[in-house]
Formats: sequence, structure tokens, C-alpha cells
Amino acid sequence: MGLFKDFKEDFSQAVNEMMPGADEPQPAEENTDSLVVDTLGEDVDVKSELSKLDGLLENAMSPSASTPAQNTSEIKPMKSTVEEKRTMSDTTAGTKPLVENHAANSGAVVDETTVITASTILTGDIATEGSFDIQGTINGNVSCNGKLSVTGTINGNSAASEFFADVAKVEGEVVSNGTVKIGAGSVIIGNITAASAVIAGAVKGDIDVQGPVVVDTSAVIMGNIKSRSVQINNGAVIEGFCSQCYADIDVQGLFDGR
Repeated sequence: MGLFKDFKEDFSQAVNEMMPGADEPQPAEENTDSLVVDTLGEDVDVKSELSKLDGLLENAMSPSASTPAQNTSEIKPMKSTVEEKRTMSDTTAGTKPLVENHAANSGAVVDETTVITASTILTGDIATEGSFDIQGTINGNVSCNGKLSVTGTINGNSAASEFFADVAKVEGEVVSNGTVKIGAGSVIIGNITAASAVIAGAVKGDIDVQGPVVVDTSAVIMGNIKSRSVQINNGAVIEGFCSQCYADIDVQGLFDGR
């Protein structure tokens, strides 16, 4: 047994001598999971990295950039903006503009009153389908489908279904398809056209009324009056001609037969 043991040891030693480096210990494998890379010490060129991004952006925006092929048989072409506008205009060709629609409905009266307060000054034309209560100053034309009440000032023409002025000043024509009432203390500088009228203030202009006219005691009129009938109360002042040209009586025929 001792001889065999010695032989085995001698054989192992011979093999080790024939293979150099076999006895050297092998380095232990590094655990890659715990491997840490230190990049803080590296010198990074920020401008260079940003320039790379700029190049990528330019390539993406260039017309020659390749795009994925599309199946044109399944994609319907979209209408251009001009075509869309043309289509919309064709469908609305029969619709009237808002201004024309408003004019067509100018006879309708809305049950509402717009109040212009005494401290308000407006410059420009104003209109409503309802009524106006003007206590302030309007530098422009005023029109409404309802009643126009003025206790302030209007520097412009007025049109309404009914017109009433009380201690007011109006410089412009007054047109109404109803009654015009000029209260005491009011001054109207302009012609008046209405279906009927009651004048108790001062009017400088011609009065053309299809129906009756009542000139009250405090009235002062500088202009001609054309009406169906006229009533002049004691104390009224009229500087002009009064004509009942709208009367039913044929005045000229009464004298032609004589």
C-alpha cells in the first residue's frame, strides 16, 4: 500500500510539471449584478450631444424623410379648407343675412323696454324691436318698433310706432305710424310725420299728419300744418299755414258749382 501511494503522488507531481499554470489559483468571477460604472469622471461635450439632436430634428422635418406606405384604397381624401367653405356657402345660399331678416321682421313689436339713463351719452345709431325710454343723450338716429319715450336729448332722426316727448330736446325728424305727443317744455327742431299729433311744446318744422292735430295752449309752432282736422286751443302760437288737405270734404268742389 505504501508503494502504491508513493507512485500516485509521483504521478500527480509529474502531470503538474507538464502543465504549467495549472497550480495557479483562478481569479474569482465578478458578480455583474453588483458591478457599478463610474461615469461622473467622464468629460461630456454637451453642445456636441445637442447638435446630434438638432440633426435628428432636421431629418424628421425634411420632405425627403421616408414615411410608412399607406393604403390609399382605404383612405378617403379630405376636403381642403377652401372646398369646405364652398360647401358651407352652397348649403346656406338660400339663407338671408341677419340684417335682411331683421328688416323683414321690423313690424313685430317685442314686449321689452330699453332704458338709457340720464347720465348716459351714446354716439351712434341705435335700434330695437321693443321700446326705448331715453333719459340721457343720443347722438345718432333712433328707431324702434314700439314706443319711444324721450325725456333727454336726441341729436338725430327718430322713428317709432308711438313718440312721446316730455321736457325733451330733439333735433331731427320725427316719424311715427301712430301718435306723436309733444309735452310742455319740449323742443323739437325738425319735421313731424305721424297718424295723429298732440302738440303742447315748441316745434320748429312742418307737421304732416294724416289724422287730427290738437295744438294746446302752451304750444308754439313755427311751420306749416297739414292734417285731416286741427284743433287750436286759446293761447297757442302758430307761425305758418294750416291745411286740412286730408279731409274727406271736397273743398274745391263746393266752389266750382257756384
